[in-house]
Amino acid sequence: MLSFGLVVGALGLGLGLGYFAALISHDNIPNYTTMKREINSNYEASNLYFANDVRLGSMRTNLVSQSVSINQISPNLTKAITSTEDQYFYQHKGIVPKSVFRALLSSLTGIGVQTGGSTLTQQLVKMQILNSETTFKRKATEILLALRVDKYFSKTEILQAYLNAATFGRNNKGQNVAGVEEAAEGLFGVHASQVNVAQAAFIAGLPQSPSVYTPYTNTGKLKKNIEYGLERKDVVLFRMYRDNKISYKTYQAAKKYDLTKDFLPKANNPQQSVKYGYVYNLLTQQAKGIIKKQLYQADGLTAAKVNKDGALSEQYDEQAEQLLANRGYHIYSTINKPIYNAMQQVVKQQGSTLGQTYYDTATDASGNIVKVKEQVQNGSVLLNNQTGAILGFIGGRSYSSSQLNHAFDTMRSPGSSIKPLAVYAPAIERKIIGSETKLADFKVNFNGYKPTDYGSTIQNRFINAREALKYSYNIPAVNLYNEVRNQGSVKPYLEKMGITSLTANDYKNLGLALGGTDYGVTVADAASAYSTLSNGGTHTDSYVIDKITDANGKVVYQHKAKSTKVFSAATAYITSNMMHSVVSSGTASQIPGETVFDTTNLVGKTGTSNDNRDSWFVGSTPTVTLATWTGYDNYNGSSYNLTDSSSEITNQFWSNLANAVYNADSSVMGTTKTRKRPSGVTTASVVKSTGQLPGQLTVAGQSVFASGTKTTSYYAGWSPSKTKEKFGIGGSTSNYSTFWKNYINGNNADGALYGGEVIPDEYTEGNTTTGIGQSTAATTTN
Repeated sequence: MLSFGLVVGALGLGLGLGYFAALISHDNIPNYTTMKREINSNYEASNLYFANDVRLGSMRTNLVSQSVSINQISPNLTKAITSTEDQYFYQHKGIVPKSVFRALLSSLTGIGVQTGGSTLTQQLVKMQILNSETTFKRKATEILLALRVDKYFSKTEILQAYLNAATFGRNNKGQNVAGVEEAAEGLFGVHASQVNVAQAAFIAGLPQSPSVYTPYTNTGKLKKNIEYGLERKDVVLFRMYRDNKISYKTYQAAKKYDLTKDFLPKANNPQQSVKYGYVYNLLTQQAKGIIKKQLYQADGLTAAKVNKDGALSEQYDEQAEQLLANRGYHIYSTINKPIYNAMQQVVKQQGSTLGQTYYDTATDASGNIVKVKEQVQNGSVLLNNQTGAILGFIGGRSYSSSQLNHAFDTMRSPGSSIKPLAVYAPAIERKIIGSETKLADFKVNFNGYKPTDYGSTIQNRFINAREALKYSYNIPAVNLYNEVRNQGSVKPYLEKMGITSLTANDYKNLGLALGGTDYGVTVADAASAYSTLSNGGTHTDSYVIDKITDANGKVVYQHKAKSTKVFSAATAYITSNMMHSVVSSGTASQIPGETVFDTTNLVGKTGTSNDNRDSWFVGSTPTVTLATWTGYDNYNGSSYNLTDSSSEITNQFWSNLANAVYNADSSVMGTTKTRKRPSGVTTASVVKSTGQLPGQLTVAGQSVFASGTKTTSYYAGWSPSKTKEKFGIGGSTSNYSTFWKNYINGNNADGALYGGEVIPDEYTEGNTTTGIGQSTAATTTN
């Protein structure tokens, strides 16, 4: 007859397992074949691919391993491992019942979730099937899987799998070690079948805390203090003696054995070479982010919670890195190898034309004066407007000289390249302007902020929006942004387009209209944002990793396009139509003469930040967007800038890049695809000098009929009014008074008051801020 305690124990065990089973009833529990493959899977570096399954290479890994059969492992090791890690390994069925009770109690009370005491079988499940994070649901899965493993496989098979999978610290090359064979070779220079009792006990003690007990540093040098590992070895020996696996005489002899003489001296660790360094780093970085997200989401956590806890975030980073480095994933990207290579050839051959290289001195981290080289840099990104797939990029002039990815990892002032995104498109969307609406370009003072046009000039006239964008006049853009922000922040537009680096301070300052920002934007984000305007006003998130499969080809991640409506199709069309004027006859008019393809459907915008610190051109066909930036890093305390001709140089470089892409694959550029005018676009024949319809009005008590030369203006679903006295955006009462005086006298058919002029220094000194106290990043741009 069973004792009452045994009955209660059996009942409790049954209830506990039932509770765990209910927790994971919807999980996909692997079958025998899958389990066998997974518990015996070897550590294998992940593989990286360009688009179209073109292999790039393997990920670097600092973990070495090799599998051996149980017959190639000394009984000293199997005895040591089972005694220290799982005393009842040969008696239990995969779990120790008391562990189930502890886990159940933890779930019900919320006390002591990390119960410890996992069996070898449970540890194998965690290493090879799950991962090491200890949430309760995963603990429940671990326990049920351990029971299944024990049912499917013999103790010998389980032990062999464990001894080949467990990690054992570092070897004498500083490499991380998995499996007892690598441990024996990397610590003592012998095979796993040859280790003596003391060596076996030392190896068996490592899995509990490999980083603490390992005798080697990450450089392969012996630690100054290896006592922790030696003390742990003695604990293992005692447990072997306790379990009658060694005699007392053997126990004492092994304790006295001088293990330090067996440790191998430091050896060189040949570094793995990296091909396509910028692509390699980008793919590994983004793949880690994807796997990390999957890990914490599987634990029921959000990005906000993980990012708030630095230690937790680092833990998931490490888990993701370990999985990617050792589990044989296949990471497929969108980077088109021929296109990428073509872009690299351009920067290699023509990068030196972008700006001068400077040689200087700087103080290093040790306080020493060292010689440094300040080279002009470039970052460029090519992506598909409809899918968001990044097809190619330039990370920098040379990966060997600078590993900083200037396409994805550096934020720079966008200069005037931000005008279509933050000013003109929102103004069109909010029905503030049409393409020919007049914008004021006169002296203006916004509480001490006094913008000027490029080169400290001013037009002194009302300019239509198309011309203001075409020639990148600053004052009209600031006047228009002031009107736009009075109707609400443009933040929703920019964030929907993927630009999330701007601050609250940026949005409230008028200098944003010219690219004045606290931090700036990346080239990748700029390209992605611009793609919106060539995709009917819909933004599709950019991406570089298409899918990730495990070592057996099972898809563990597949990119899913995320699209967001930002502007109406009409707004996107009108803004693009205006940007075509930039290319055909504006600040980028040199491009049509330098490209090998038809630019009829090309639109774009230049951008130059204050003092020529940054130079941009972002160009789009209906199919792709190509953004390029040029400037100096100035990380050594220097302040080198580009020349006054930087805009022309950048335009030339963009043309060469686009030509290289076109020559590599003409279909990618999509130059023959046209932009169809949406039904939401309305037009009106407006008076050229006022940007509004002809009509009668009274000015200063005098009746005036506004008429004259007409021009066609485009609108996002609305029509303009008849000409009013104050017909434009911005401008003072005096500006309008002078305009109408000249108009009535027949002196001003085009709306000019008088010729443009250079603003004296006493006026422009207010330009040291971009409005409301913000340090300038782009006050005079083109």
